[in-house]
Amino acid sequence: MTAIVDVSGKPFDLGQAIQDSARYGLGKLWEQMTAFERVLAIGYAVRNRTIDIALETERRYREANTKRAYYLSLEFLMGRLLGNNLANLGLLEAARQVVRDLGDDLDELMTYEPDAALGNGGLGRLAACFLDSLATLGMPGFGYGLNYHYGMFKQEIRNNYQIEKPDDWLRHGTPWQLTKFEEGIPVQLYGRVVGDAYNPQWVDSQVILGLPHDMPIVGYGGKTVNVLRLFSSRAIQDFDMQVFDEGKYVEALHQRDLVETITKVLYPNDAVPRGYELRLVQQYFLVSCSLRDILRRTRLDNIRQLPDKVAIQMNDTHPSLCVAELMRILVDEYHLDWEEAWSITTRTLSYTNHTLMPEALERWPVRLLERVLPRHVQIIFEINRRHLDEVASRYPHQPDKLRRLSLIEEEPEKRVRMAYLAIVGSHSVNGVAAVHSELIKSRLVPDFAELSPHKFNNKTNGVTQRRWLLLCNPGLARLLTEAVGESWLVDLERVREIERFAEDANFQERFRAIKHDNKLRASRLIRDKRGYIIDPDSLIDSQIKRIHEYKRQMLKALHVVHEYLRIVEDGYQPPVPRTVIVAGKAAPGYFAAKQIIYLINCLGELINRDPACNQHLKVIFAPDYRVTLSELIIPATNLSEQISTAGTEASGTGNMKFAINGALTIGTLDGANIEIREAVGADNFFLFGNRVDEIHQLAAQGVHPRVFFDRSPTIQRVMNAFRTDRLSPGAPGKFAWVFHKLVESWDQYFHLADLDSYLQMQDQACALYTDQREWTRRAILNVARMGKFSSDRTIKEYAREIWDIHPVL
Repeated sequence: MTAIVDVSGKPFDLGQAIQDSARYGLGKLWEQMTAFERVLAIGYAVRNRTIDIALETERRYREANTKRAYYLSLEFLMGRLLGNNLANLGLLEAARQVVRDLGDDLDELMTYEPDAALGNGGLGRLAACFLDSLATLGMPGFGYGLNYHYGMFKQEIRNNYQIEKPDDWLRHGTPWQLTKFEEGIPVQLYGRVVGDAYNPQWVDSQVILGLPHDMPIVGYGGKTVNVLRLFSSRAIQDFDMQVFDEGKYVEALHQRDLVETITKVLYPNDAVPRGYELRLVQQYFLVSCSLRDILRRTRLDNIRQLPDKVAIQMNDTHPSLCVAELMRILVDEYHLDWEEAWSITTRTLSYTNHTLMPEALERWPVRLLERVLPRHVQIIFEINRRHLDEVASRYPHQPDKLRRLSLIEEEPEKRVRMAYLAIVGSHSVNGVAAVHSELIKSRLVPDFAELSPHKFNNKTNGVTQRRWLLLCNPGLARLLTEAVGESWLVDLERVREIERFAEDANFQERFRAIKHDNKLRASRLIRDKRGYIIDPDSLIDSQIKRIHEYKRQMLKALHVVHEYLRIVEDGYQPPVPRTVIVAGKAAPGYFAAKQIIYLINCLGELINRDPACNQHLKVIFAPDYRVTLSELIIPATNLSEQISTAGTEASGTGNMKFAINGALTIGTLDGANIEIREAVGADNFFLFGNRVDEIHQLAAQGVHPRVFFDRSPTIQRVMNAFRTDRLSPGAPGKFAWVFHKLVESWDQYFHLADLDSYLQMQDQACALYTDQREWTRRAILNVARMGKFSSDRTIKEYAREIWDIHPVL
């Protein structure tokens, strides 16, 4: 084997490291191993390299005695890590050659690596992008999350329905985690509080162990490796030996298994009481483990230095118990007076809001909190008392203000408004797109924005171009590097230089060829998974994201029905064939979202088997949406569907990933769509639908969907098809629920209000696709103008304006 030099400048014999991992880590020779074992061997070799850099990174941070940021999130959707880590270390091409010399193909082997099942959608993928950017920028920023054994779930489609199967991604181990057995964190739950207000004691609690697992986060350039620390729940003792000795073997093991259930799955079904309680326990477990670990690893001469050394970002409301837990530690354990503890807490914590929908903002029943976290309830009520005293002094004789600003919701039962707790307990509250941040202040929590205007700010989301262009679209990455050099990998704004090639015939031809190759890659996956053949010359029209009513996968279904009826009843021949790809998971307890999946699969089955239609239109639901699947579909896509109801999507990051990979967007003025349209140019974005203020006006006036149905023959035709057997031959009324839901009932997501506009814009997109030169020109301009939407820019803003951290290189 030959030593190579990675981008850190140090010699590294990758081939020998792989052979050593195989022999000493797995006890086998390379030729004796299965494909997955070979992935493990390569992974362990690369991980060992990252450990060296991580230790060097930690040395730099300690010598600089620098402030650190900690990002707390219930989700980190990391995807596969081998290719990403090799690329960021500058070892990807060298690894391909080393593995080729061993008689294997690296790209084929990497398909055997399971996605790390640590998240579900945009929230978790954003967190992963942020960690990548922090490390790439050389900033002391770390993640804290939970080490889910099964993650969300593995999605299968059976009889057109979503079926949830365990996603046992850790079954055969992973090379990307180092378990730190000696650094376990004890976590208290349940019990009761005794003593007075000056000496409270939390007694009779159940104590469980948070076992940390460290995952290396490799920055591009290989100079910085930060850490994502994930906690698993473990019983303090394996099981109760006395119970076991009494012959109650099952009961003894059951006690242990109940504890370890805490980190078994992401988002347990909260439609049942035990699942609801488990969600609360999960959130506190994350908070308790993280804060304890931060305090243990931070070098402080005095606890009062904490805000000068530590910044903690709460990603959404899930970690909002940080406010009560940090106050509990400071008051009960460090014995600080309340005012000083509160000052430390608020200067340390900051909060990112990710939703505008009140029903998505967690509100925990006080009775449940009293049972699970009795001391925290006391602290929350004291925070609220002091907060309302301040409100009363600012707004005397305004009881409505007190009610609206209270952390405690009184009706229909006492609940703690967790978003309000996070706002009050933080020095910064940010939204994740310009319009979202304004709507937080004007519509979601206007009273808080008036009370503390200095807290509120915007940090528009971004994505890492290393994962979402270099790794997932290597053909386009090579083209960009040829055109502008490698600097775009750490400065996405440099891609703007390709604007000068937007009308260059040779550049356009190469750009189209890359897209065609990406379509072939995606088509092979779909053929293998669903048995459908995709025409690579068709317009690939994709909507891939979490299945939710506000994201309006149903609107896409209405467009599909409209096209189908035109083709089979009117003899309409679209100017270009279209392939519609939908992917996403519905939460197990979300019946409406699961019905949408069923509908789309049924439509696909009907259309794809109809010889009168299937040469012009195909509809494919791609199962088990995850990072790896999106890495194939996004580069293959021509038209990106970002069609949520205006004012509902906080930001979106899929919209950014599609655009930097050369897809044009059809979308509403919602979330980051607004800023993307401003950046790429209105001519390069297919805009439709009501604006935010128009949606709010329709809602305020109570405009019923029947109004739009009655005045549009097109809408009538589409919706009436659901009441007959036109879409379900032999089963009339099978989809009548769609008509009832969208026409006869109040529809808070205004599908029909936007439908005519949406269909018209779809026709415009289809017509433009017939002019490949013009479509390609616009696609190139989309790529060129997306520099703002790198997560590197977002992290620089967080670091400068919220966390006050700096690169340590």
